[in-house]
Amino acid sequence: MQVISKPNGGITTMAAPNSDQPTLLSTCKTQDDEHTQQRQQELDQGTRTLTSATYSEDQYPSGLRLFLILFSFLVSMFLVALDRLIIATALPKITDDFHSVTDIGWYGSAYLLSTCAFQLLFGKLYAYFPVKHIVVLSVIFFEIGSTICGTAQSSIALIAGRAIAGVGDAGILAGSTVVLVYSVPLCRRPKYQGICGAVFAVASAVGPLLGGAFTSSHATWRWCFLMNLPLGGVALLLIACAMKPLGQTHEKASLGDRLRQLDIKGTMVLIPGVVCLLLALQWGGIKYAWNAPRSVILMVLAAVLLLVFVAIQVLLPETATVPPRIIKQRSIFFSAWISFFFGGQLMIFLYFIPIYLQAIKGFSAIESGIRILPLILSITIFGAISGTVTTRIGYYNPVLILGACIMAIGGGLLTTLRVKTEERQWSGYQVIYGMGVGLSSQVANLAAQTVLRKSEADVSVGVGIMFFSQTLGGAIFTSVGQDILNSQLEKHTMGLHDGIDLKKSGATTLTNLPAELRDPLLDGYNVALRAVFVVGLILVCFVVVGAGGLEWTSVKGYTGSDPKNNDIGSLSAPEQMLEGKNILAQVDKKQHSDETGSIP
Repeated sequence: MQVISKPNGGITTMAAPNSDQPTLLSTCKTQDDEHTQQRQQELDQGTRTLTSATYSEDQYPSGLRLFLILFSFLVSMFLVALDRLIIATALPKITDDFHSVTDIGWYGSAYLLSTCAFQLLFGKLYAYFPVKHIVVLSVIFFEIGSTICGTAQSSIALIAGRAIAGVGDAGILAGSTVVLVYSVPLCRRPKYQGICGAVFAVASAVGPLLGGAFTSSHATWRWCFLMNLPLGGVALLLIACAMKPLGQTHEKASLGDRLRQLDIKGTMVLIPGVVCLLLALQWGGIKYAWNAPRSVILMVLAAVLLLVFVAIQVLLPETATVPPRIIKQRSIFFSAWISFFFGGQLMIFLYFIPIYLQAIKGFSAIESGIRILPLILSITIFGAISGTVTTRIGYYNPVLILGACIMAIGGGLLTTLRVKTEERQWSGYQVIYGMGVGLSSQVANLAAQTVLRKSEADVSVGVGIMFFSQTLGGAIFTSVGQDILNSQLEKHTMGLHDGIDLKKSGATTLTNLPAELRDPLLDGYNVALRAVFVVGLILVCFVVVGAGGLEWTSVKGYTGSDPKNNDIGSLSAPEQMLEGKNILAQVDKKQHSDETGSIP
């Protein structure tokens, strides 16, 4: 008897009746059932491959262990955010001790340079090495840098310590999100990211206040850095005890193979390229003229090195720090866009609002820190609200669009500040702007996690890209804002400040002048600051544009607990079509090869 397989999976028998027929028919039916079960299993398996970067619910840490992991990272993030701004009010005392007024710019820029330069590298490290080990290494770098700063006996030592601490900053920032990926299901992650954003905002507000408190007491400015040691030590201990060595998806690969994945060639040109760019922006128009040889050489070097980096990414995509297949995704491109301009506008407003309060309103550094609390509190509160709302509705797009629009309104109001603007007005403007910042601050990061959720390694790289973009945007536009302030001061106060160097004077100098000199200079200074705020508003508008470019992808249907809930229904329509075709093509190909043949 001959049995012929049909292409559609059915079976036709051709035989004369005999005693063996029931057995043969039973065999054929069994084969049909096996093929059906096999097809269903392969479809299920194909569906599960879409969510390979997730765990079942019981595999995520919970209870005390989850609390300790998150608490340790909140402490680490608090210290990192604190370290960025705590030095601002301590600078006068530091320069008195080291007699190093000319090094003031380096105390902040050294930290920022190393953070920005190493951000993308940490994205790759988290992708190919155990997360716990990289986190511990990052905290150790931060602690070593803080120790050097706190015990520095020279300005050079302090600058070196700041640079080392900045490397730790880069690792801790990227690690905070990567650890969330392994600790919390995507559908609940927005709430926790909102908490992280709130902690960062609170630390940014407390930093200048603590710096001023330390420098005005017997504790000295050194405690701005030494306080990191016990708190960082506690965080390090909790991380070591509570975290498992997560992320060992490449544990079978040799160390050499993993090192080759780090894109050493790209990193070797990226780091000096970023350093040259930021140094050119830091010095250009302030320490050196823009057409000075040093400024020109730095800009040319930055352009050449960064172009070489881009070429390496395109020509060697398998090991690229910024893989083209990732950055070409629509949501990733616009998330990086949003992060870059969001970081730029945020640093402009956070940096220059206190200058307005000090230079125009005459508040001290500590007093101005207190008076930006409306901004910080609104960022904190609405950051938490953003996470809760996103968790509930499943989509981050409405929160981002609403936040960006409110941020634009607040930024627009801040451009109207005058010398005689009342406190209730500039406080209210801060609240409106802070509402928008809080609502939109975590969305780009969450979008990267959502669209790259099929691969843990891709999530790590995507997170690194977002933090790099935000840090680079902040670094670039802070320098741009300073250049605009200087040029506008020259333009609007020309001939009004004989004997007064406004660029080198303290922010409160103007309010101490006689009225006949003070009023026109205050008006000119205010016009210059408003020009800087206009730049911030323009950057906010770019954020609004980017918000419209993100794909609408839900985080709700992706619970990590049941494979049935983790199907292609949680993907966008184009993704569903593509993945469905791939799955069916693979299943049909395998079934066709299995079913052709004959049974004797």
